[in-house]
Amino acid sequence: MASFKSKHSVRRKSPRDRIRILVVDDHEVVRIGLQSVLRLARGLEIVGEAASKADALAQVRSLTPDLVLMDIRLPDGSGVDACREIRAVSPQTRILFLTSYTDDETVLAAILSGAHGYILKEIDTKSLLQAIRTVAAGHSLLHPEVTKRTIQWLHLLADPHSERTAPALSDQERRVLVLLAEGKTNKEIAAALDLSDKTVKNYLANAYEKLQVSRRSEAAAVFSRKYK
Repeated sequence: MASFKSKHSVRRKSPRDRIRILVVDDHEVVRIGLQSVLRLARGLEIVGEAASKADALAQVRSLTPDLVLMDIRLPDGSGVDACREIRAVSPQTRILFLTSYTDDETVLAAILSGAHGYILKEIDTKSLLQAIRTVAAGHSLLHPEVTKRTIQWLHLLADPHSERTAPALSDQERRVLVLLAEGKTNKEIAAALDLSDKTVKNYLANAYEKLQVSRRSEAAAVFSRKYK
């Protein structure tokens, strides 16, 4: 696993503390399986479960868990949106994504939303428990499969050439890029802005040209660096 935050952000926990966990996944079988595994582990306590974004937020407000084990896709929204809202209402709660999605845009959106960790469901039990304890202790980590791409994004954000004057974007291009940086698909962006899919593609093509990028992940990274 790879860290993507400073060691100075580490929050120490007493060895006797139990890590209180909320499991969020829209598949009941996955929730049951995770709870069966986690309940056998020393120092972990399952305080609740949720199958939707709305339920997850309600549970966080009620239970204030130490850590939320979160999936990306939920029936009433995305885990990225849920992460952002949970961080707003309960800043002390740590968010660890456990998902099968490895595409650039999803991983970047999760990191930008304030997530503390991102691991894949192919992970073995020992590594899952280690990841939970690592994130709960105040560290942040990424699954090895997505680490290389994330480092590339960080290099892009730190590129000295990126300090040049940011090109002017139209208001609508900005609106489209905000949603892109949140991990929304073209279809979701079109629905949110009451546009056609083709119009969204046109706005993105114009924005890519202005930002001098060719990929969604690069556009999201540059936009977050220069315009947020």
